[in-house]
Amino acid sequence: MAVNTQVQTVSTSADKAKLTAAAALLLAAVVVFYVLSKQDLWLRVLALLALMAAAVATFFTSEPGKQLIGFGRESIKETRKVVWPERKEATQMTGYVFAFVVVMALFLFLTDKTLEWVLYDLVLGWKR
Repeated sequence: MAVNTQVQTVSTSADKAKLTAAAALLLAAVVVFYVLSKQDLWLRVLALLALMAAAVATFFTSEPGKQLIGFGRESIKETRKVVWPERKEATQMTGYVFAFVVVMALFLFLTDKTLEWVLYDLVLGWKR
């Protein structure tokens, strides 16, 4: 049974205007920060943060912003459904990973040194 799931994206002119305004506010935040270079740092940072907050607020009022919020909420719901391992099991798995990494590092080191010895000492005859 094939399920036809098509995603249709509808972008209204109001959403486009909101996204453009958010981008303009973000650009204005950077410009204002540098234009106010003669002012105190706290004033520059305050202006930067205020304009960035306005840009973020404008973005979240648009449809893509609302979809992002919905995606975040759905992600939190799915994360709550996950069955997390117990502390003992997580510690054991971490130990296995560390042991594997040590064994693999030792194997790669020995392989590298063996190839180095074969190539440089036996094949090329370069003695150090």
